[in-house]
Amino acid sequence: MAKAYERIAEELRRSIRAGDLKPGDRLPSEVRLARNHRRSVPTIRAALRLLLEEGLVEKPHGRGNVVRKARTTVRRASERHQWEKNRARRPETERLRTGSTEHDTGLDVNDLVFHASYRESGADKDLAEALGVPEGTALVVRTYRTRHSAESAPLTLVTSHLIRSMVEANPDLLDETKEPWPGGTQSQLHTVGIELDRMEERVTARPPTPQEAEELELPPGTAVLMLRKVSYDIHDRVVDLTDVTFPGDRTELRFTTPLERW
Repeated sequence: MAKAYERIAEELRRSIRAGDLKPGDRLPSEVRLARNHRRSVPTIRAALRLLLEEGLVEKPHGRGNVVRKARTTVRRASERHQWEKNRARRPETERLRTGSTEHDTGLDVNDLVFHASYRESGADKDLAEALGVPEGTALVVRTYRTRHSAESAPLTLVTSHLIRSMVEANPDLLDETKEPWPGGTQSQLHTVGIELDRMEERVTARPPTPQEAEELELPPGTAVLMLRKVSYDIHDRVVDLTDVTFPGDRTELRFTTPLERW
């Protein structure tokens, strides 16, 4: 049998999902809710805590409990990689029209705010093993943050690792000011003669670090999805290793696996 605070939370939840309480609306005070439901203030606080943990309500400083505006959902499907490869050799004007983030979110390129930063680093033990190179090998470490212009939190946290010696023939691939690159990483690698053959992706889940929770503006108790993508070229070399952190409250990962016929 549901407890009193769970029943109150469900009533408020239904009002939010039905649109009776809209994003930005302030909920009645805890005292008023207690009076309306004939329950104690601690019971009301327990109900509100559930809604906070679900991301339906937030508590900005000085405003009480407010219905949280729904964040942009990222729907990432396995077909995106072939879609990107198909575009890698298309004219720049075509590649400029849309990118993988727009593909995953349904947003327009003008809806997005993009930031990239590059640095160079030696491969540690974990990265060296994953990339198949000796420890200390020079890497280009690229960090990406993209957000909806109407929101303050990025959609994902992305860190990509390239082997410097593989891409340095094109100095533009060492220069963060050339971002965003039309056509993304596959188009970048194409400029130095690298064609991708396949990607291997591993997804795990864990609680966020305090820094991740703050940057992604996660509701309390929300997990993050960790995706490690390893890209292989047609010569079976690992040419890119990318770690992506997805907010668990607004991410859908979809995988399609074609099966061979008998």
